[in-house]
Amino acid sequence: QVQLVESGGGLVQAGGSLRLSCAASGRTFSSYAMGWFRQAPGKEREFVAAINWSGGRTYYADSVKGRFTISRDNAKKAVYLQMNSLKPEDTAVYYCAADYALAVATTRYEYDYWGQGTQVTVSS
Repeated sequence: QVQLVESGGGLVQAGGSLRLSCAASGRTFSSYAMGWFRQAPGKEREFVAAINWSGGRTYYADSVKGRFTISRDNAKKAVYLQMNSLKPEDTAVYYCAADYALAVATTRYEYDYWGQGTQVTVSS
């Protein structure tokens, strides 16, 4: 079992940057693919980025490609989301998720564990 705790959210102006962190507990963190999702008010939770167990493969939603970077540190049991050139439409609660699989999933239904979320607000 994996427990996930996100941090790093906050209020930032458009064009600014934030780095989200997700700390995981459990001894098998390196066995999990990790993902970031977000949910804006009144909208469904959507895929943002994902990374495979080794960090060798990454995937991004088209809306964040070129602006966001996902990475992981298995020794620290952590996954990160570096967000640059933020836009007001990036405002949402951001969730970290873990999927016990070798392949990387981009749909939320395939993820087994979720954090509580961290709020990101981008002002115009």
